[in-house]
Amino acid sequence: MTTSNIEIIISLEEPNLDEEELQEEVENLLPQIKEVDGVEDAGLVEVTEAPDGSKSIGGFVLGMLKTIINPASLQILFFFLRENMGNKKIKIELKARGGKTLKLEAHGEKELEIAMQLAQEFIKNNGL
Repeated sequence: MTTSNIEIIISLEEPNLDEEELQEEVENLLPQIKEVDGVEDAGLVEVTEAPDGSKSIGGFVLGMLKTIINPASLQILFFFLRENMGNKKIKIELKARGGKTLKLEAHGEKELEIAMQLAQEFIKNNGL
């Protein structure tokens, strides 16, 4: 069985930061995520892909980035998020082939652990 890569959209929600600071934090995180094992591609979410109600700056959605990752490396990505964003509120959306999605929210290490377990179940249940 061939595994398909999945798309993961990560949104940072930090009410203490203004829009420019929020975007700067995401842009600083981007090169680090690109180095995570199993990440095939990563980038900022373009306005053309923006969810309804999103704010944008310079053609990109504020506080949001997208990764393409091998499902076998999902745990590595979540460990990275825990180490680098464990104290921040984040939203994570997994998109699998066929349009199936899983939306998660986490704030803190324990919630990220639960989110990782739910994401792994999603991958397993969808044959990824």
